[in-house]
Amino acid sequence: MPETLAIPVLIVQHMPKGFTLSFAERLNLKSIVTVVEAKDGMAVEKGTVYLAPGDYHMTIKENKIALNQTPRILGVRPAVDYLFQSAAMRYKSTLVGVILTGMGHDGSEGMREIKKQGGFTLAQDRETAVVYGMPGNAVKKGVVDEVASLTELSDRINWMIRMRQ
Repeated sequence: MPETLAIPVLIVQHMPKGFTLSFAERLNLKSIVTVVEAKDGMAVEKGTVYLAPGDYHMTIKENKIALNQTPRILGVRPAVDYLFQSAAMRYKSTLVGVILTGMGHDGSEGMREIKKQGGFTLAQDRETAVVYGMPGNAVKKGVVDEVASLTELSDRINWMIRMRQ
């Protein structure tokens, strides 16, 4: 990601409580942009990457992070569907949703909402995904605008970021 990141980035990783803080700290050390484990009530600001804490769903309400422990969906908490659905309502056509490698079906319904609101959706291809469950399900449901390798996704996302600056 470019050093002058003109957008916020929100990440849901299916990780248990206790692991996401150290993961966010490690990403922050390795990245040129700020990476934090999200906290309830945090303002969503450009130039910051927010990682959902383990065992909490992360949503966006009035440009702030909202965390909750509502029931798991599709067996997971955090679930990216919740994030995608709330972000789609907030950011509409300016939102880009990305699904990378992962087990299960989480993300497809959220991607459907992103497309409904005019946003753009990307998924990792079968060849570069360790587990093609999540991206494959989204592709199968017809809610993905582009499928690409991990390298191509990185190039595409960075191009989109540069176009916004």
